[in-house]
Amino acid sequence: MPKINGNEIRPGNVLEHDGGLWVVAKVNHVKPGKGGAFAQVEMKNLRNGSKLNERFRSEDKVERARLDQRDQQFLYESDGMLVVMDMESFEQVELPAELLGERRPFLQDGMTVTIEYFGDEALNMTLPQKVTCRVAETEPVVKGQTAANSFKPAILDNGVRVNVPPFVGPDEQIVVNTETFEYVERA
Repeated sequence: MPKINGNEIRPGNVLEHDGGLWVVAKVNHVKPGKGGAFAQVEMKNLRNGSKLNERFRSEDKVERARLDQRDQQFLYESDGMLVVMDMESFEQVELPAELLGERRPFLQDGMTVTIEYFGDEALNMTLPQKVTCRVAETEPVVKGQTAANSFKPAILDNGVRVNVPPFVGPDEQIVVNTETFEYVERA
């Protein structure tokens, strides 16, 4: 794995540090009046989610890990495991459902997801940014309420609560952002 200097660390880099894999969330370069400059780095562990703040001087060497990103198709879920298929080799792999966390309800059969691997270990699963869902229930439309930029609560067919504009009714298809859990547009 390539080694980089402490002043070359950027947000989004994956580092191998203290026996773990860490993704860099924030980097703040500090030049104190006394002593040498350093980078204050906030990192998140890719395996267990813990956070760490670390200082790296410019002469410190850090190992940068390379993750392989593979597009795979979600097939089905069984016993808390997600079964995905590699699009090129058609090999099926079981991955823990915890990889998705709170975005799990947006996963749909046949959906193409991006999975980041470190060797053979799956570390992260990314859904498409926008997903089409059906509104299961919401309040009825009230006339004259569209003058202001207002929203009303709605429950989707996957059980997720989102705020939708007043003109959206039950059984309508809407597009939802999977990162912010917000309404985007009608489908």
